[in-house]
Amino acid sequence: MNKLLRCLYVFWQWTWGFPQTFIGALIFLCSRGPRIALDGAQGRAWPHMGSLSMGMFVFVSGNLLRNETAFGFMLRHEYGHTLQSLLLGPLYLPFIGLPSLFWCHLPACRRSRERTGRSYYSFYTERWANRLARTGEK
Repeated sequence: MNKLLRCLYVFWQWTWGFPQTFIGALIFLCSRGPRIALDGAQGRAWPHMGSLSMGMFVFVSGNLLRNETAFGFMLRHEYGHTLQSLLLGPLYLPFIGLPSLFWCHLPACRRSRERTGRSYYSFYTERWANRLARTGEK
């Protein structure tokens, strides 16, 4: 990404996407782990099992560092969520963040995925993030 686009990306995240970018910055400042830079986004490989994206900040499970392919996929997927933040701005949290959180963590959603064999990435928030980040996963 060239310098002008990177500056616009950061500016847009800190204005249009302020709520989630602010929360992401707080998490970033309070978390530990190797820093990651990806097309304007900032991130960490953190010690938690799950991965998360808040505005321009990406957090990927450090457990995935052992598998470069899995880590790269997850990093791109979470970057897709940063692009959703860029597009939706203040609507990101109610239309992407919360539904994604519920889809991942609610026991009823987990049981439903297990019972039907439905992929985690088939949910609209995850499928769209993959498309935006061009992960190849549908």
